[in-house]
Amino acid sequence: MAVEAAVEVVDLASTPLRELNRRLHELGDGGAGPRSWRVLNPNGAHAVACGLDAEVEVEVEGHVGYYCAGMNKLATVRVRGNVGTGVAENMMSGRVIVEGSASQSAGATGRGGLLVVHGNASARCGISMKGIDVVVRGSAGHMSAFMAQTGRLVVCGDVGEALGDSIYEARLYVRGRVASLGADCVEKELREEHAAELRELLELAGLDDVDRADFRRYGSARQLYNFKVDNAGAY
Repeated sequence: MAVEAAVEVVDLASTPLRELNRRLHELGDGGAGPRSWRVLNPNGAHAVACGLDAEVEVEVEGHVGYYCAGMNKLATVRVRGNVGTGVAENMMSGRVIVEGSASQSAGATGRGGLLVVHGNASARCGISMKGIDVVVRGSAGHMSAFMAQTGRLVVCGDVGEALGDSIYEARLYVRGRVASLGADCVEKELREEHAAELRELLELAGLDDVDRADFRRYGSARQLYNFKVDNAGAY
C-alpha cells in the first residue's frame, strides 16, 4: 500500500481484498483514516468496497465482479470499468457511479442514494427498489424495476420486456423504446412536476448533456394492491 497525494492507493495485485475492505470498514463510526482511496488491479474481484459506512471516496480502476459497493452507506464509489451482478445492492445512501456497463440486478433492493450507470444495464435493473434512484445513460434489460416499491429509475436508452412488472409507487422515466410493460405497469402523464424531477435526476447524475425531450413516465395502475380473484392470473 502507498499514499499518493493524500489518496490511499491499494493494489489488489499484491494486497488481499479482505484487507482493503477491513480498512474501509474501520472508517465507520468516525474511525480515523484516509478519506480518499484508489483501488488498482481489481481484475473482476467480487464485493469490492462492499458494506461501507463512512463519508469516503473510493475510485476503482478497472472491472469488478459481483456486489461491488453493496450495502453502501454515505460513501461515493466510482468504478472506471464494468461491474458484475448486484452493484449497489441494498444501498442505503451515498453514490455509486459506474463508468462502464452493469450486469443484472443493478441497484437491487436499494433503499436510498444514487446509482449512475454510464453504459448499459442488464436484466432486472432496479428490481425491488425501495427508495434508491437509478440513472442509466444507455439501455436496460428485461424485467427492470420488477416489484419496484419506491424510488426513481431513469433510462436514457431503450428498455427490454416487462418493464415495471408488479410495480408499486416507484416512478420510471424512459426516453427510448420499451419492448413491453409488465403486469400493472402503465404509461402516465409526464407533468411539469415530473419534468422538473427528471431534470434534477439527470443533473445529479452528471448527465446534463442528455436531451430531456421524448422521455415518457411509467408507474402503477394500482390494480394489484389487493387480491382480486379476477386478476389471479396476473399475480
